[in-house]
Amino acid sequence: MPELAAGEGFTLRPWRMSDLDLVREASGDDHIPLITTVPSPFSEAEGVAFVERQWGRAITRSGYPFVIVSPDGESVGNVGLWLKDLGQGRASLGYWVVKSARGRGAAGIALEAVVGWARQELRIPRLELYVEPWNSASWRTAERVGFQREGLMRSWQQVGAERRDMFMYSLLTDGQ
Repeated sequence: MPELAAGEGFTLRPWRMSDLDLVREASGDDHIPLITTVPSPFSEAEGVAFVERQWGRAITRSGYPFVIVSPDGESVGNVGLWLKDLGQGRASLGYWVVKSARGRGAAGIALEAVVGWARQELRIPRLELYVEPWNSASWRTAERVGFQREGLMRSWQQVGAERRDMFMYSLLTDGQ
């Protein structure tokens, strides 16, 4: 799995066991554990298992989870490219940034870097992402990177204990 320069001094790299503090902070977030595999509550064993799952995704090529690293070397979040539907010419993306690092543009910078890599190196024709309608920061990030909202997917995804609506976004390699 490559390391990617992401612009403005941010980098993307594979997960390391030294990222357990990032998992710990993310596990305390009100939303991140509900829609990801970040464990909540955090324990050392669950944090290690989370990092090992990220390694497994890269090894099996089911996805590429990257740690977002700030210019000062701090691990601040995750951006992932998920390849479940690659045989049909599409892949999905997801991202999160811990609360202490929000507002610095990390998610958009990381998303743009992974999109560029997915389009240029992997030649994936269609990239998709799903965002809960209330999460305006996330859908604004997607739109700034060039994703277009295609519609509202009603009761699309299990989030915590309930089914939730999601906005579906796409970005096509041919620019349409």
